[in-house]
This record gives sequence, C-alpha cells and structure tokens, in this order.
Amino acid sequence: MSPKELVKQFYEYDLVKNKISVEQYFHRDCQLHWNSSTGFQILNYDAILTFFNNINKNYYNLRTEISHLLQDGDFITSRHTVFGRTIENQDEEIPLAHYISIWQIKDEKLYRGHQISQLADDAAIIANSFSEIKV
Repeated sequence: MSPKELVKQFYEYDLVKNKISVEQYFHRDCQLHWNSSTGFQILNYDAILTFFNNINKNYYNLRTEISHLLQDGDFITSRHTVFGRTIENQDEEIPLAHYISIWQIKDEKLYRGHQISQLADDAAIIANSFSEIKV
C-alpha cells in the first residue's frame, strides 16, 4: 500500500467502532505535533490511544471528508473535515473540525505528524471550502 493510500484509508476508517485501528495505523514510536484551538501539544502512541478511547466514549459515529490529499515521497498532506454524531444525538451529524495534517510514513504506519485544526464553522461548509479537489 502506498503512503497516500495508507493515510486515505486511515481517515476513512471508522475509528469509533474499531479501537484496533490505533495499533493498525500508528507506529509505536510515533509523535503527533498538534496545534489546535486549545493550544499546542505533542502526542505519543499512548496519548493517541487515550485520545481515541475518549472519542469512543462520546461519539456514536465519526466521518471524515478529505478535500486534498498530496504526496511527496514518504510525506502525505491531508486537508479534511471531521463530522460526528454524539451518543446523545445519534440522528444529527454535525461538522466538528477542519484539519490540515502532514504525516511521515515509516514501516507502513503513521510515524511523524504535524497537524493544525480549528473548530468547524458553517461559513466554510456553506462556501464548499472543503469540497473535494481531484489532484
């Protein structure tokens, strides 16, 4: 599987329903450098596992729409939006956040990541700012 296919498969994977995906997709020595609306943090493998375990407790479903997916060697850049259905309101899907991520792939797993995210807003959704672009 190419690095680009791996990242695409990861973002399209149902992480809420399949906890094993962290082991399947993340390198044991991975690091994610994440600038979010709450500040900067560096997550290692265990912190990423904890993050997804917390997601599993609060969301019924998560879905990702990828607008850009670019490859340069072992580096993959993705621009995407995550949508979710909470446990409390399983009938309504809402946009949660917009992301731009750069992943280095090592041993066919996500190894080094740099990610920027911000809460989703209706203006970007209405303007189709995150609609898929074929590259």
